[in-house]
Amino acid sequence: MQEKINQIKEALAKKSSAIIAFSGGVDSATLAALAYEALGERALAVTANSEIFSERELKAAISTAREIGIPHQIVHFDELEEPGFAENTRDRCYHCKKGLLRTLVGIADTDGFNVILEGTNASEIQGHRPGRKAIVEAGGRVFTPFTEFGVTKDEVRQIAREIGLSVADKPSMACLSSRFPYGQLITRDGLTRVGAAEDFLFSLGFTQLRVRDHSDRSSIARIEIMPSEFDKFLQERERIVSHLKQLGFDYVTLDIEGFRSGSMDEVL
Repeated sequence: MQEKINQIKEALAKKSSAIIAFSGGVDSATLAALAYEALGERALAVTANSEIFSERELKAAISTAREIGIPHQIVHFDELEEPGFAENTRDRCYHCKKGLLRTLVGIADTDGFNVILEGTNASEIQGHRPGRKAIVEAGGRVFTPFTEFGVTKDEVRQIAREIGLSVADKPSMACLSSRFPYGQLITRDGLTRVGAAEDFLFSLGFTQLRVRDHSDRSSIARIEIMPSEFDKFLQERERIVSHLKQLGFDYVTLDIEGFRSGSMDEVL
């Protein structure tokens, strides 16, 4: 693992300066920490504050950047203005990533940074990954060290532990647009509602969860939590149902299959 760390840092040092696409999750945080070690003040973490990024996650990203010590910039990015995004086709992530990378490249050109660093790891390049296409299309403007050096998700977490990052074991948190079935229009109100629903469940102490919004006809919340927390959910059932109905859901359901990342892709 130390050999991979050294390889990544050497590769980053050769870039001379870089912007890191920084969500504050374990992948981008680990990459930002390595970039900061390799490049110092010539590394800049940039977080896109948008409708699909919850306020809770934005605050966490700010805190993690401070922990690393890396310069940090927050920019506004409106995915809903990107052609093809709100329609929520199976290639939705391509349109989002394309627009985000365009925004970051614009900052790099204006401020004199040589490359955009992106934290996709080697475990994420299989299966349905339309965002990967946007990275490939960006060519040499975007560098993904974890895929370049074959670093898996487990290895990213191992590196994070070795360099002492507090987010080493942070659960994966996909953007809020992943809460809607393909083909269901994504709206600002819908994003706000699922974000508020998840914030409420996190406030009750649930550790890893998704609130999937199935609202083509009736407004249905399909809640995924860890099976080990089912009992807790039933104890809090009345509070959860009441709060989510106040948010505008007509029906509140618990998915007994439990939490799993990317469950909306199961129909593909």
